[in-house]
Amino acid sequence: MKVLVPVKRVIDYNVKVRVKADGSGVDLANVKMSMNPFDEIAVEQAIRLKEAGTVEEVIVVSIGVKQAQETLRTALAMGADRAILIVAADEVQTDIEPLAVAKLLKAVVDAEAPGLVICGKQAIDNDMNATGQMLAALLGWSQATFASALAIEGDKAVVTREVDGGLQTIKVAMPTVVTVDLRLNEPRYASLPNIMKAKKKPMDEKTAADYGVDVSPRLTVVKTVEPAGRKAGVKVASVDELIAKLKDEAGVI
Repeated sequence: MKVLVPVKRVIDYNVKVRVKADGSGVDLANVKMSMNPFDEIAVEQAIRLKEAGTVEEVIVVSIGVKQAQETLRTALAMGADRAILIVAADEVQTDIEPLAVAKLLKAVVDAEAPGLVICGKQAIDNDMNATGQMLAALLGWSQATFASALAIEGDKAVVTREVDGGLQTIKVAMPTVVTVDLRLNEPRYASLPNIMKAKKKPMDEKTAADYGVDVSPRLTVVKTVEPAGRKAGVKVASVDELIAKLKDEAGVI
């Protein structure tokens, strides 16, 4: 069985994002980029399934600018077998919307015929949390979201997912789309020998036009602003004072 893992190139989670002075977006000049953390977890899980003998091949795919090949090389260094880069934008500021991404991924699934798609539950740059669900709908496959545990049992996938009330375990029919959460695993670091080997692993380069998908944006970002700073808190001497402040100043009771 093949596993397909979509990965996205995003601003590194350790970087403090700066908004452009004109409010047109965030400043990406000389900013460190890396693999979306949720996607990194998805890659790790796919590799573990291969190491367990459940999966025969792990394919990673990224959609965006040419620079995303660096992200794919990281996934290959972790242990993925081959990569597909779909160049769908020329500018690093361009963010391909979830529906267009899902349509491109469907085309890749149709071509590669994987039995499982594992993806991060969301990207940390736009927090859409929609691509996996859209892909499952387009494919007509079952889906399991927010996975904190994943096991393959024959033609079924057993997924423990995080919900508001705690943990929910479900069994879905294969093929399926699984979106993963933070507590699923701890991604490995790519060793230097594996980083060198990754340079020789195959990476196909395609375009959105090759799959007949229009990636023209449907949304327009009107303005980007930094969140307002939080006011400093105050200490109260008694419960009565706390209640008075909540009632008179905060107006919440």
